[in-house]
Amino acid sequence: MPASPSSMPPRPLEGLRVIVGVCAGIAAYKAVHVVRALTELGADVRVVPTKNSLEFVGAATWEALSHNPVRTSVFQDVDSVAHVRLGQEADAILVVPATADFMASVRMGRADDLLSASLLVTRAPVILAPAMHTEMWEHPATRDNVDVLRSRGVHVIEPASGRLTGADTGVGRLPEPEAIVQFTQSVLAAGERERDLEGSHIVITAGGTSEALDPVRVLTNRSSGKQGAALARAACVRGARVTLVLAGSNIVPPAGVEVVRSVSAADLASAVRELEGKADALIMAAAVSDFTPETSGSKIKKREGESGLTLHLTETEDILRGLTERRVPGRRPRAVCGFAAETGDEHSSALAHAKRKAQAKGADLLAFNDVSKNGFGSDHNELTFLGSSGEILGAASGSKDEVSHAMLDHVAALLTREHG
Repeated sequence: MPASPSSMPPRPLEGLRVIVGVCAGIAAYKAVHVVRALTELGADVRVVPTKNSLEFVGAATWEALSHNPVRTSVFQDVDSVAHVRLGQEADAILVVPATADFMASVRMGRADDLLSASLLVTRAPVILAPAMHTEMWEHPATRDNVDVLRSRGVHVIEPASGRLTGADTGVGRLPEPEAIVQFTQSVLAAGERERDLEGSHIVITAGGTSEALDPVRVLTNRSSGKQGAALARAACVRGARVTLVLAGSNIVPPAGVEVVRSVSAADLASAVRELEGKADALIMAAAVSDFTPETSGSKIKKREGESGLTLHLTETEDILRGLTERRVPGRRPRAVCGFAAETGDEHSSALAHAKRKAQAKGADLLAFNDVSKNGFGSDHNELTFLGSSGEILGAASGSKDEVSHAMLDHVAALLTREHG
């Protein structure tokens, strides 16, 4: 029995056309997973491999996964002027893997095959996911090519560090397919926005902290870290250097983002203190434990005849409030932003609680979401943006990538105001 429309998984890229270029690198096999994921998200994917890349993954694989024919040469499908039409009709072009040779060719504006010709024609966002040996990535010629491409608005994802071809290890590894797909989603969600955070350092916290009860058990919360990760991706797309302080989450970290791991509220507070003076903006999206228990050095045992366990909890540091109290005019951070995940109760609505929190915290921007309506772990969110006095500055709803860009619009405005 076919699934009803309401039970079908969301397809956020429905109706969007994405060209996936594939270059001749050993990491081409990972592009298979990228193409599959994009099609499952609803994208109309056209794979355009370079001729030599077919030595790594054949045309039959790309046609089976994309459900579209595969072409490599400008002399194929000539009657439809494919070398122009593909680039003109694309909503985005993603090249994975992008080799050093290919990036040099793109920098020079060459158009000697279907993929490079499509890049020269398109006005859609272009995303390059490089993969190569460390020495090639760090060569001055490659670094110069990357700088020039970025100056033209091309999104060049920073490669990961790890095992390369053979026994080599270092920077140059292709990011995980999931991270590349999510980065592409964020680029598409950005729309016509420019790289307005270029040159800024944005520190973002994400996930949920855990407080040790004993060597086995922890007290934690339901935060998935998805919203913070989406914010990190969006900031990276918009040109920022991003540090993500990630607590207790199993999500794949965004590509091109520096990750600092933390566990407890105290860990996260320490990481933020270390970074705050280096950041232009701090966005506190992590769900931080409000209380921490006294920790037992050994596993707490059940005791015969006792019906329960009494825990003594103490309040943790209010990291966001501390940030605003420590700020010095004219010094970093220039913008401090927080989140308020609230529910209503018998005394007040969720929004009223959030407004009081905004006034108490003193942050430049507070993003409020009603978690009774938009639960943890969802791929969608609904945010209301509040100022330091609790005034409503705006609202956004949609995918977490979309609402991230809406929030960063406010952050960019704050940074522009402070800079001015």
